Amino acid sequence: MNIELNSGERIDDLQRGGYGIIQNPEQFCFGMDAVLLSGFAWIRKEEKVLDFGTGNGILPILLAAKTAGRYFVGLEIQPELADMAKRSVQMNDLSDRIEIREGDLREADQIFGRASFDVIVSNPPYMNQNHGLTNPQEAKAIARHEITCCLEDVLRQAALVLKPGGRFFMVHRPHRLADIIAYMKQYKLEPKRMRLVYPFIDGEANMVLIESVRGGNPWLKMEPPLIVYQAPGVYTKEVLKIYGKEG
Repeated sequence: MNIELNSGERIDDLQRGGYGIIQNPEQFCFGMDAVLLSGFAWIRKEEKVLDFGTGNGILPILLAAKTAGRYFVGLEIQPELADMAKRSVQMNDLSDRIEIREGDLREADQIFGRASFDVIVSNPPYMNQNHGLTNPQEAKAIARHEITCCLEDVLRQAALVLKPGGRFFMVHRPHRLADIIAYMKQYKLEPKRMRLVYPFIDGEANMVLIESVRGGNPWLKMEPPLIVYQAPGVYTKEVLKIYGKEG
């Protein structure tokens, strides 16, 4: 399908199912964190999945390519990014499986109704008011900093919109881990599985992947660390597999 591109936009090959995605470096480009989250999350056949803060729609498109989930919804507050995501869905002929909604995730329970999704995924803004400099470009600032929502908003709404026993998958930064677990406990999203991501085997973790279950019993599994690079610029076999490439 021919899709009109706006100024500054390009189409990148996702190397999954022949799918591509529209990106604009001046507004938003997905990163490795979204790809790793798509490899960490697991979706059953026929499940309905919601992505909080979908950006240009990268997670719904990757999950539609990788899983047998029935329906994926991407919620995005920025109109320009929501439009970009909608055009990527149309370009990939995925309108029967993916819906992009423009809206505020802080109102997700009002938009979709409570207990309406089997799975929620999120790659939320990492930095609060105490961390980092806000990007002068609004779209990038909203994606990286807690401007339109905060960590507690994400977890509160996940607990409301998930069905009992539903699963929540998130990628975040290790320095927020204490807050993440505290809020998960507060909103009855029991942490069940966690994996730390390290750029190199001898470096510090720079990402954490975490799965929780609404109303689950206490039991947390720590998975082996995920190492991104085996040498500078050379991905490990596991990361290549997540990207859909041969190791």
